[in-house]
Amino acid sequence: MQVIRAKTLGFCMGVKRALEMAVTEAKNSYNAVYTLGPLVHNPKVLEDLSGLGVKTLDNLQDINTNALVNGSLVIRAHGISPVIEEKLRRINGVKIIDATCPKVKKSQEKARELAHAGYGLFLAGEANHAEIEGILGYAKNGEACRFCIVAGNADEAEKAAQELACNQDGNRYKKTALLGQTTISEEEYREIGNAIKKYFPNLEIVDTICAATFERQKALRELLEQVEAVIIAGGKDSANTRRLFAIAQDSGKPCALIETVGEIPAAFYKYKTIGLSAGASTPDSVIKEIEANLTS
Repeated sequence: MQVIRAKTLGFCMGVKRALEMAVTEAKNSYNAVYTLGPLVHNPKVLEDLSGLGVKTLDNLQDINTNALVNGSLVIRAHGISPVIEEKLRRINGVKIIDATCPKVKKSQEKARELAHAGYGLFLAGEANHAEIEGILGYAKNGEACRFCIVAGNADEAEKAAQELACNQDGNRYKKTALLGQTTISEEEYREIGNAIKKYFPNLEIVDTICAATFERQKALRELLEQVEAVIIAGGKDSANTRRLFAIAQDSGKPCALIETVGEIPAAFYKYKTIGLSAGASTPDSVIKEIEANLTS
């Protein structure tokens, strides 16, 4: 069997940076180290962090202020809203380490800038995703935004835009912009933008898609032309990994989304060529282990 890797796969800059910051703090601090939400959506990485003593807090309600005193709290690459950050910084004695991806931070600041300039905003992405929740918080901070709507696909976007347009009268020609989750695909983003433009013709589409996301998706599409089947390695809770899997599914070729070697479907061992791609939070150790298993 021949395993062909995608030209671009695995850790992106934002994830690698956040992981390095958390690991450095864990190794150098004598106090407890926490992350607000899982640092990355990959079980192997989270297991390694747990081994270093890094603990995950699922939400603000889980925060024990007494435990955090003299401890460290890492803001993950997805970022958080300014309201939550302010609450964290009010806890006396806690050291805040902001590992927000610079590209996500740029989207957050752009949302705040547009909101204060009087724009109505559409956000393309998953409503419950941490990145979207953070950007939404920046857009609504100070209640400056005329409106801020999250749409997960073109149908949702068109329905929301139509309802808004009916209630906006002439305001639908006022300043309106679209920002996207950094991990959304270009095709999804374009379709959402086109759907909104039917009702908000002056919509400004802001380029917020991460280049790393585009490169991984492009590399996967090229890979699919060379192989009989493809494996996507990564956490099942990872948005960018799930989008890679969706692209693989759309190709019609056999594909599987796996987190560990043990999840490789038995049928895949019969193929002569298998493609291997991986989400932006997948460590190289997992990629190598899957490749070694397939070729042994």
